[in-house]
Amino acid sequence: MQDAAELRAHFAEFGQSHVFRFWDQLDDAGRAGLSLQAAGIDLAALARIHAGLADAPDALPRRLEPIAAERLPEHGGDAARAARASVRGDEILASGRVAALVVAGGQGTRLGFDGPKGAYPIGPVSDRSLFEIQAQKIRGLRRRTGQDLPWCVMTSRATDEATRAFFRANDFFGLPERDVLFFRQGRIPSLDFEGRLMLEAPDRIFENPDGHGGCLTALSASGVLDELEDRGIDTLFYYQVDNPLVRMCDPTFLGYHDAARAEFSCKVAKKTDPDEKVGILASSAGRVFVVEYTELGDEDRYARDERGELVYWAGNVAIHLLSIDFVRRVAADADRFLPFHASEKKIPYLDEAGNLIRPEAPNGRKLERFVFDALAATESVCVVEVDRASEFSPVKNSDGNDSPATARRDLIASYHSWLTAAGISPADSSAAIEIDHAKIDGPVDARGLNVRGAADLGDAIRIASGDSL
Repeated sequence: MQDAAELRAHFAEFGQSHVFRFWDQLDDAGRAGLSLQAAGIDLAALARIHAGLADAPDALPRRLEPIAAERLPEHGGDAARAARASVRGDEILASGRVAALVVAGGQGTRLGFDGPKGAYPIGPVSDRSLFEIQAQKIRGLRRRTGQDLPWCVMTSRATDEATRAFFRANDFFGLPERDVLFFRQGRIPSLDFEGRLMLEAPDRIFENPDGHGGCLTALSASGVLDELEDRGIDTLFYYQVDNPLVRMCDPTFLGYHDAARAEFSCKVAKKTDPDEKVGILASSAGRVFVVEYTELGDEDRYARDERGELVYWAGNVAIHLLSIDFVRRVAADADRFLPFHASEKKIPYLDEAGNLIRPEAPNGRKLERFVFDALAATESVCVVEVDRASEFSPVKNSDGNDSPATARRDLIASYHSWLTAAGISPADSSAAIEIDHAKIDGPVDARGLNVRGAADLGDAIRIASGDSL
């Protein structure tokens, strides 16, 4: 109990003694759990964060400039340059230097789904999960390159056990178990507006996941980064689990990244309208960074060029390439390169009598790190425009835009476009179809099969006749 006494004294020094308010009521297991959690909290760091929130100046630079990007050919980009990048990317994949990294710590609560979001059924005909469709894409890459492309899966405390069980129940979706590398993101306590920790139970301090930027520190702390380096991996393809249209380890993206000798590369898509709720990439004084949609002023938000196009058009779609050396450097100096951001939230907490209070207004701040803040750590950034319709359709809302319905619609449209580009006639042009990405993952794959009709694709395609697009 001496260690517990010292711990309580340490918390008292930082004005956090209320964390042990119910100590005398706890059993041995409760005291042990609270002590273990408390011992892992850096109170000095939290105090600095809280002080920084109060003293922080405007984070945005005074003057923004539009981003320089590799544009799509239809938007003025060089088609021959894109073709060369694709060839180079294929060479990089064939060298076995790339791993995929999916940020999959979220739950499907907003979708009315009880489980990890990656387990959500999204296949338009089969109801295959997000995880399964992404695993198909990795299997297809492994088949084409002959390389053991590892898949790093970041979970959270809320999803870790269920995610691992889901993979086991589905035999790792046909991938070798040794090539699926799970790791768990960190957690950070929330603070009330006075900088005090909050209890969610008598024996537990309220904590929340530390954001998608936490994947970089978690990769290092978990040992996964070391394992990747031991396997000869030098590049990570980063994406978020809720985007079923992601072009896994896109060769063209890899080729541009390599040609620019970039440490951090970003895909962007043309914003649909000025008020779309998506962050944009911009530059200032030669530095590239992301401006969240809530931070962009109206003057910049609605600015248009001489052609009537948005000046700040480059919407962040959360698809990146990062060098392993860069990730290690950022993780080693996370407080500098991955500062915590605070958002005011309604956080349930225990009052002095031990009653659980669910506030009706924000009562504290949740802290999180953003992966794109790491842009500040590099001089070499590559930005590549992609076609939103074929690469970005996130599942975030239960209905409306960015919902399962729109993602399935976009998957079906994408599949039909592959068949059309390959000269393959669908059995029914109005049918809902679904293609197995392990066998066909784009028009080039489809064209290489040398078939005339969808019926000749066998089990590579599923067709639900009568379902409209």
